[in-house]
Amino acid sequence: MTEPHGPRVVLIGPMGAGKTTVADLLAQAWGCEVRDTDQDVEAQEGRSVQEIFIELGEPYFRDRERAAVRAAVREHTGVLALGGGAVMDPGTREVLVGQRVVFLNVGLADAAKRVGLGQGRPLLVGNIRSRIKTILTERLPIYAAVASHVVDTDGRPADEVADEVRAWVEAEEGA
Repeated sequence: MTEPHGPRVVLIGPMGAGKTTVADLLAQAWGCEVRDTDQDVEAQEGRSVQEIFIELGEPYFRDRERAAVRAAVREHTGVLALGGGAVMDPGTREVLVGQRVVFLNVGLADAAKRVGLGQGRPLLVGNIRSRIKTILTERLPIYAAVASHVVDTDGRPADEVADEVRAWVEAEEGA
């Protein structure tokens, strides 16, 4: 594989997949920075993702998110973690073409345990388990289509998941 421009690896997946934790572990192992596009949007907007959803709506947030992903792919060379719904946007998917994208896959039971009561997660209003199931069903095919590699996270500690991602990325870099 030719060396992609941009981040060393992009992590995608649903809420509860462990993107933030795995990104931190990878950055620590590689001695690089982590960039999280949700945090980028929050910094630019001066409010939380949840507040943006409530006050300005999901379309507004997705527009800001797409711009954050585009900037991160252009500027960042470390580990990039995307928000769970980022790849639902066709423009964001287009930005990811040619990047090393790892889909951290998680099943319903593990996702529900990891997100707890969904505090701060604007798409988890109502029955959390039912909402997660709906989101997983809608998004799994798109995550899989965008990904260069898939890592299953169910029942696995984050360090083991990070080790698998690291081994894959390093093998790709050596290819």
